[in-house]
Amino acid sequence: MTSRLRVLVPCLAFLLAPLASRAAERPARIVVDPGHGGAQDGATSPTGVLEKDIALQIAQRVREHLEKELGAQVLMTRDEDVSLPLPERVEFANKQRPDLFLSIHCNAMPTKRTRARVQGLETYFLSASASNATARAAADRENAEAPAARASRGDSTLAFILDDLARTETHQDSSRLAYAIHPKLIAASGGSDRGVLQAPFYVLNGVEAPAVLIEVGYLSHPEEGSRLTRADYQEKLAIAISGGVKAFLAEVRKRDAPRSPAVAAPTAP
Repeated sequence: MTSRLRVLVPCLAFLLAPLASRAAERPARIVVDPGHGGAQDGATSPTGVLEKDIALQIAQRVREHLEKELGAQVLMTRDEDVSLPLPERVEFANKQRPDLFLSIHCNAMPTKRTRARVQGLETYFLSASASNATARAAADRENAEAPAARASRGDSTLAFILDDLARTETHQDSSRLAYAIHPKLIAASGGSDRGVLQAPFYVLNGVEAPAVLIEVGYLSHPEEGSRLTRADYQEKLAIAISGGVKAFLAEVRKRDAPRSPAVAAPTAP
């Protein structure tokens, strides 16, 4: 490493402090992303209810609680039933310079036997590899709408350092955000706890803020799919997500608050 880069790295680490810490200086800015939309239906319940509709309904409730309880500025990637490609969701989010990003989805199983059996909630943050086969299958399903290939960037040494520092900080806070939200979702819903998992979701890759994808339940399961359509159950989920965000932001503010300098004890005359 050149002497110039040795000088720059500490400065860059300071400049790239977690984006969530910006919320300490102003109302939190949060992007909420209802999955799918338009021609992309997502999962389907046994009675024909579509994931794109449930995701939007829950996302709107999440926005309401974040605004009411946190005074947050909430921006939606979509606020109606429109098609929105995954790259445009990421681009929209980054333009807002958010403190965090929440993507709302419903899960599904492919076969009659598994659709009747599998239910529960999962919360994801980004990883290059999936935690298990379930996480891989969820990422593959949600990534089906992604472009076949992403344009590669020519990175200089300095750009690589910038990206690496940003990824490290953001990844750590994404994990913290997932673990703040997930227990509250399980407690509020009474649903099966399928854990906090990691997977290479396209919509999380490239978001320049702590980001999680929440699978609020298996729409394909007869009972859980039915619960997801109910306003009172959606409200429980929205309150839990908002509560998790509130806990996360409180943790970040406490961690990143400037420390007051110690006051020296007066010396004896």
